Amino acid sequence: MDQDDKRRYFIVGSVIMEVVTPLFRTRLEKDYTRKGLSSLKTFLNTQPVVHILFHLRHRNARCCVDGPNCYNHPSLPLIYCQWKRLYSEKPGLALHGCHCKFTANPVKLEDLDVTLASLILLNCCVLTPADDAAIQGLRQYKNDYLGHNNTGKISQTEYKSLWTDLTNFVLQLDPSKQDELVRIEKRPFDEALCNSYVLNLLDVHRKLDEMDTSIQCIRSDIQGQNAFLQEMLLYIRKERCTSHFGNSELQRKDQRYMIKPYKLGHDVFKLNHKINLISEITDGLRGYASDIVMMDDGRLGGPCYVTSVNNFTVAITLMNSECIDIYDINSKLKLQSISVPGMWRWRDITTIENKLVVCGAYSLMIADYQGEDGLKTIVTECRPYRLHCHGDKIFYCDKYFNNNKKLYWYSYTDDIHNNLTLPSEPKKMTSLQDGSLYVLCEDNSLQHVSSDGRQYKTVTSKGLNKRCGLAYNTKQRKLVTTTAHWGIFNVFYEK
Repeated sequence: MDQDDKRRYFIVGSVIMEVVTPLFRTRLEKDYTRKGLSSLKTFLNTQPVVHILFHLRHRNARCCVDGPNCYNHPSLPLIYCQWKRLYSEKPGLALHGCHCKFTANPVKLEDLDVTLASLILLNCCVLTPADDAAIQGLRQYKNDYLGHNNTGKISQTEYKSLWTDLTNFVLQLDPSKQDELVRIEKRPFDEALCNSYVLNLLDVHRKLDEMDTSIQCIRSDIQGQNAFLQEMLLYIRKERCTSHFGNSELQRKDQRYMIKPYKLGHDVFKLNHKINLISEITDGLRGYASDIVMMDDGRLGGPCYVTSVNNFTVAITLMNSECIDIYDINSKLKLQSISVPGMWRWRDITTIENKLVVCGAYSLMIADYQGEDGLKTIVTECRPYRLHCHGDKIFYCDKYFNNNKKLYWYSYTDDIHNNLTLPSEPKKMTSLQDGSLYVLCEDNSLQHVSSDGRQYKTVTSKGLNKRCGLAYNTKQRKLVTTTAHWGIFNVFYEK
């Protein structure tokens, strides 16, 4: 039964890594966004938050600001490496002993693991009693069954009650996760992915942080323990300079080992269901949806040309406007309107590094709507019409009836342009899990372009040809397409 025990660990670990961790980050983002704060760093710099977190790390400290609310915790749940990741000392205040001498680091939501995200949620955010209990329960279960489990196994007896509670806690926070939980529970065992999850979930960082010795001493202390733990410590020693608790860089490195490249042109997706939204599409949009995006929670949006900004907002371009409008998809309220003089109307929009990208006349226009960079213009060979971003690359193509068969991309990091000639004019593209692209062409073919952009192959699946638009979401691992009927959307699952 050893393999079954490993698979049960894999299932529970997958839920924590793929469902609970993003759910906690989303919940935290929702909390500070509703308060009118634009980023996690801004939230962490607010006086109440830094004060609360300061006392979760420091004992017997009295603050010069808000002294009556100082609290001496019997335990210090915020460990040293977590505090150091979140905050740095302001220069010139080394002798000062309270929270006012600290300022938040440029932390992103992706840098928060499930433990740290839950700690901030429980102590710094407003929660209902039921949500509070669910977050505490998920945090505790992660510690009980994964954080201190160096065997990578869960028995049938443990799993039977654990899975029921785990499911109930998740659905309390987000009822839409039912299908994803079912999918995860039925997935086949993947040993490589399981080992990666073990490395991320095992709570060895706290032990390392509490030991005032070097990694070499730790290795000598654990001689005689199982080889798996020694291998894990070597791994952490290598990565510790960039991550103390599973930050985004470590997760990106793990993903490169977890994700197997797709075979070009291979039949990857299977039609799962159709969605009929004909009755929802108004005459104001001329009876069809011109674009579509899948949010991380599985919801679809597609009023005009649209891109997701974060888990709760989308940015759109309109037919007769040189503005980008940002909307809250929950309240349906417009949050911001950004004027971009010179942008081409009725053309695509995408995002890169928290910036918005639109089309100009023979140019890409990158608008830093949150920071101080303003508007940056990148000169292009063609007149961009469709846009898509993945990693540091902006993919674009000319209007498909201009007989231009090239797919272009611009490296934002290296400031380099590249292109690839396809059999027909490209008109829509989306990235898959491994960084390769599906490119929909004017001749109704679907081309699968390699992640390096050097080669392509026609997709053979009959279910994906003759589509008008498509979008893939890496967290949902689903592909959604529009059809010639415009109001009908097809949702494909990976096989």
